[in-house]
Amino acid sequence: MTEKNLKFIDLFAGIGGFHIALEKLGHECVFASEKRVNLAELYEKNFEIEVNRDITKIEVSEIPSFDILCAGFPCQPFSKAGKQDGLQDERNGSLFDKIVDILEFHKPKYFILENVRNLISHDNENTWFYIKEQLENKLGYKIDKKIYSPHNFGIPQHRERLFIIGSSDGLDHFEWLETTNKTTSIFEFLDEKPVNARKLEEEKIEVIDIWQEFISKIPLKHKLPGFPIWSMEFGATYPFEEKTPYASSSIALGKTKGNFGTELKGISRPEKFKNLPSYAQTEENEFPSWKKNYIRKNRAFYEKYKDVLEPIVNKIENLKIASWQKLEWNVQGGERDLYKYIIQFRGSGVRIKKTDFFPSLVTVSTQIPIISWEKRYITPSEGARIQSLNGIDLPENIGTCFSALGNAVNGTIVRLIAEKLIEKKPKTIKLNGKSKVMNGHKINSNKTSELDYERIE
Repeated sequence: MTEKNLKFIDLFAGIGGFHIALEKLGHECVFASEKRVNLAELYEKNFEIEVNRDITKIEVSEIPSFDILCAGFPCQPFSKAGKQDGLQDERNGSLFDKIVDILEFHKPKYFILENVRNLISHDNENTWFYIKEQLENKLGYKIDKKIYSPHNFGIPQHRERLFIIGSSDGLDHFEWLETTNKTTSIFEFLDEKPVNARKLEEEKIEVIDIWQEFISKIPLKHKLPGFPIWSMEFGATYPFEEKTPYASSSIALGKTKGNFGTELKGISRPEKFKNLPSYAQTEENEFPSWKKNYIRKNRAFYEKYKDVLEPIVNKIENLKIASWQKLEWNVQGGERDLYKYIIQFRGSGVRIKKTDFFPSLVTVSTQIPIISWEKRYITPSEGARIQSLNGIDLPENIGTCFSALGNAVNGTIVRLIAEKLIEKKPKTIKLNGKSKVMNGHKINSNKTSELDYERIE
C-alpha cells in the first residue's frame, strides 16, 4: 500500500515534472525552488505555491519539514553537451552539496534525484563515488540508481536519464520497474491539424528539397550511407590521415583543396583555414579516429557517385549554414522520401528519424522536431504530452517553452518510481525456484524445500 498525504519539496523545479507526478499520487508540495524567473512565475501560476528563487540563499532551517525530496539538479556540469566540469563547475557544481545539507538537516524518509546518464561515468566515476559517499556513508540512506527512458514505458521517445532513489528505512521493499519497450505510435501524441502550429520556414523547406534531390540520385539498389554525410568533403583533399591542416605547412596546405574542392593555393594561411570545414580547423596535430573515418568515407562516397551528385552538390554548397550541408540519414532501409519522417535541424546536421520515436527534446530551441509531412514544428502541447506533462500552462515563448520541456523530468517515469519507492508492499524474490517474501529480513536459502526456509534477523 502506498503512503498517502506525504509532503514533498521540489528543487530546481523547472515547469514541475516532479510536482505533477507526486501530486497524482496524493502528495502535497510544501516548498519549491526555481531560479529562472519566468519558470518560477509559471510554476506559481500552475500549482498555486510560492516559489523560492535561489536555493543557495535559503537557510535549510527555513524549509518546512517534508517526507520526500525531489530534485532534477542542473545537468550541465555532467552533460556531454556541456563542459563536463561536474562538481567543480563554478555555477552549478555545488548545488548537489546543497541537497546534501537539506537532507542532513531535515532527514526526510525518501528522495528521488534525476540527472543525465553521463553523471555515472563523469570524471572516471569519481563524481558518482562522491555522490554515493555523501548519500550513503555520510547521511545513512540506502540508495540505488537506474537509467530509464520514456520508451521503456510505452512513450515513443528515446531520452535516457539517471534516476537515484534513497530511503532511510532501507530498500528491501523496493523493486525497479520492469520495462516493456512496447511503444505507442507517435501519431497518438500528435494534434490533428493544429491551428497554432509553427509552420516550417521556406528556407528550411528548400534545404529538405535539396537533400531529397540528393538522395534520389543514388540508385535504389545501393544503400544510403549509414555515416553522417559531410558534403564539404566532396572534392576536398586537405590532409587528415597522418597530420592535420594545423600541423601542415602553408606550402603543403596550398597544394590541396578545402571545402567542396576550393583551391587553397595563393591565399594566406588564415584564408586557407576559412576555406576548410570547421571540424578541420581545430588546433591539433592528429584527428581522432572517428573523425578520420567520417572524412575518409565521405570522400570515397563522393568519388563513387561524383557524376550523378555533382550538379546537386553545387546547390548544397550554396546553403548559408554549414550544418545544413550535413545529412544524418537514420532510416536505413526506409522509403527515400524525407517528407515521411521526423526531421531535426541540429548542429551536427539535418537529422532524419523514423516515425516510431520522437527525438529527444533538447534545451536548444533551434532543434525542435519537425513533422515533415505537415511542414510544421511539433507544438508545445505535443511536447508536453511526450513528457507526460499535459494539463499545465507552458511558457508563451516557443524557445523558452521547448528549452523548459527539454530540461523537464518525464512525469510518467517519476510517478511510477515514486509509487514503488513509497509503497509498503513487501518485495518478492526467487530462491531455488521458490518465491519467498523478503520484508526487512534475510532469508536462509540453503534449503530446497519451501518449508525449510527460515527467516533470520
